[in-house]
Amino acid sequence: MAGEPVRLALVVGEFNYDVTRIMLEKAVSHARFLGAEVRYIYMVPGIYDSPFAAAQLLRKDDVDAVAVIGAVIQGETKHDEVVAHQAARKLLDLGIEHGKPVAMGIIGPGASRMQALERAEEYARRAVEAAVKLARRSRAAEQARYTGEPVRIE
Repeated sequence: MAGEPVRLALVVGEFNYDVTRIMLEKAVSHARFLGAEVRYIYMVPGIYDSPFAAAQLLRKDDVDAVAVIGAVIQGETKHDEVVAHQAARKLLDLGIEHGKPVAMGIIGPGASRMQALERAEEYARRAVEAAVKLARRSRAAEQARYTGEPVRIE
């Protein structure tokens, strides 16, 4: 298990697809670069819907971590804040509940379309990197044994 690649699932918001398409391409290529396997790409209408998909994927035995990517663009109301905050809170809860990492690559709230396009690749890369690192460290933590000295998990 220690030498096996991390089995990753991606949850991708379709809303603002001009941004999330770029994010998806970067997420898949960066996962490959890190030696992780993308097992599932679960498209959801918007980021608000991502916790439902993440919950389904976290129950799968062949998923070690989930990375959620999407863009919540600022509108004329505070709707973007509600969407992003609620999704973020639930995604964090799901990761803890299932004992598997859920990494967020969600641009916003408060981002303009131009800001989202400028940040798309970086946020996708960061989400995949966090998911892979945490999954590897989770494996290391499970295998670690206390020997009288502190065990550092990296």
